[in-house]
Amino acid sequence: MNNLARLLACIYFALAQIAAADEFQRLKCGADIPKALIGQRSSNESVAATEKKYRALGLKDLGGDEISDSLSSVNWLICGNEYIVLVDRSGVIRDAMPFPPHSKGSPAFTGICQAGGKDLPDIFVAVLDGSVATDLLPVQAAWKIDQKRAKFAKASNEGLLCPRSGVTTADGGR
Repeated sequence: MNNLARLLACIYFALAQIAAADEFQRLKCGADIPKALIGQRSSNESVAATEKKYRALGLKDLGGDEISDSLSSVNWLICGNEYIVLVDRSGVIRDAMPFPPHSKGSPAFTGICQAGGKDLPDIFVAVLDGSVATDLLPVQAAWKIDQKRAKFAKASNEGLLCPRSGVTTADGGR
């Protein structure tokens, strides 16, 4: 009976450690950040507490978007680089990738894009060419969000145009 109590106590404490783990616990600068994030569960801590806890990673929440009722994207600055993650309704990170640098001249974008003058059915994350003075901007690099698989898929930027209204870069790409 004593051995059973010890075994149950060990299982309880091991599960408590797993439950307390969060998406950044396994990260190390210089390692494969997306690989370490995928499958991890988001913590319920405040963003400020999480950023403070992982100050050594240079962690900073850069904002996020609701993709659907069951999927969100969140951008994080980690080890001096930006990453975008897809998080499902239960808080599990389903995909992650490095997000290219963006700026006023090359703003970040999330939303619906067009090809051939028609809206496409997918949600895109992209870096746009902000040097043109039109409402629809050409794409420098883009990824579709496969909502069924909760994965990023590289998209062709040929003929792809995205509205300035979906720009997420802090200065609005202006």
